[in-house]
Amino acid sequence: MMMELDILLKSVSVVRVEGDTARNITGINMDSRLVQPGDLFVAVKGTQADGHAYIGKAIEKGAVAVVCEAWPEVQAEGVTYVQVKDSESAVGRLSTVFYGDPTSKLQLVGVTGTNGKTTIATLLYNMFRVFGYKCGLCSTVCNYIDDEAVPTEHTTPDPITLNRLLGRMADEGCKYAFMEVSSHAVAQHRIAGLKFAGGIFTNLTRDHLDYHKTFENYRDAKKAFFDGLPKGAFAVTNVDDRNGMIMVQNTKAVVNTYSLRAVADFKAKVLEESFEGMCLDVNGKEVSVPFIGRFNVSNLLAVYAAAVCMGRGAEDVLVALSTLRPVNGRFETIRSREGVTAIVDYAHTPDALVNVLSTVNEILKRRGEVITVCGAGGNRDKGKRPIMAQEAVKNSDRVIITSDNPRFEEPQEIINDMLAGLDKEQMRKVISIVDRKEAIRTACMMARPGDVVLVAGKGHEDYQEVKGVKHHFDDHEVIKGVFGI
Repeated sequence: MMMELDILLKSVSVVRVEGDTARNITGINMDSRLVQPGDLFVAVKGTQADGHAYIGKAIEKGAVAVVCEAWPEVQAEGVTYVQVKDSESAVGRLSTVFYGDPTSKLQLVGVTGTNGKTTIATLLYNMFRVFGYKCGLCSTVCNYIDDEAVPTEHTTPDPITLNRLLGRMADEGCKYAFMEVSSHAVAQHRIAGLKFAGGIFTNLTRDHLDYHKTFENYRDAKKAFFDGLPKGAFAVTNVDDRNGMIMVQNTKAVVNTYSLRAVADFKAKVLEESFEGMCLDVNGKEVSVPFIGRFNVSNLLAVYAAAVCMGRGAEDVLVALSTLRPVNGRFETIRSREGVTAIVDYAHTPDALVNVLSTVNEILKRRGEVITVCGAGGNRDKGKRPIMAQEAVKNSDRVIITSDNPRFEEPQEIINDMLAGLDKEQMRKVISIVDRKEAIRTACMMARPGDVVLVAGKGHEDYQEVKGVKHHFDDHEVIKGVFGI
């Protein structure tokens, strides 16, 4: 792939240029370690490091042009330098042009909110494949170009990786792409330059305050996604969330609402439920689905609403809904021969944990005990740790506090932060076991027929990150080992 620098620069606001802009660019990179000869290097002031410090390294590796915010004191001979006001925003626009403006060739739908993004994006991807279309997916669990899996590191990839991925989707005939849009992605301009056909808002609860600092900043990052939707796009928003209408108050998109409780364009209610699934009423029509929990009713309703907004017939969408299956690590049930139900779920925020435990308790109706295994991630928002422990205790009969992904923190210190939120009476329900495998094993051994063991926090993840190193670890494998299945 090759493109003239002149053409690329038309997509950004240039402050100053020195050097040849007619030269050909063979790639774009913002990581100097990945630079190849002929590349354009974009120096971005990141959260971990400032790319301006690595301009020299990028040139040594063969970069022929540099885009930067701060003009370098020394310029290398034969290299073109371009100064812009905001290189973080520029990299997305440059990448979009370089990879052939992929979102002009396919319909991209973004899903944002604290919980439910993965489920909604994945179910839409699966649904539109049922309809016979080639589709792409960008999600926390995995990226897909139709049926080809492309491993993922972040909820929303960096703009270069993202545009390369979307470019491949377009080249391989995908008509639709469904993407989780994280608050980081909006704040860091990772989606700059992309054209969205529609956006979906799920809900908003405390998360990522280690990065955004305040809930208002976090909310505004989500809202900025809807502010940027073009005229003619659709916005589907959850009016059961108090931030639902705030999200769309400045959007140019056509707004559609969904709700389980209020007046809305798309409505649903639960008619019957069990650990095997639910019977729902969706806009006056009945449908049976193998999903559990009112939070999943909300997710399924968002999927239904988006599909109808994309022009599919309501009846066709309901038939497709009934064929879909839960996403890996989202309220996955594993039954022992003795009648113990284990549930693996990605719930790693207080609100998500409450949603899952409320569902378990609603279905169980005190016919058994709820034993919860949970932890909290290291090097993340410490303020939610005691809240996670409090919610687990409030909604469970017994709780085992353990490690999640401690990353660079000491596991016991994270557990201590969680336990600090509990009083003496609450502590009677709680034990702590640092080793996650042992914690899960203990919970499963404690459970009697009819009980439910919830293992929360990691869901689909098949690793545990300790001291920055990822070790293989899978909650499902541990549970199945104890159950002998």
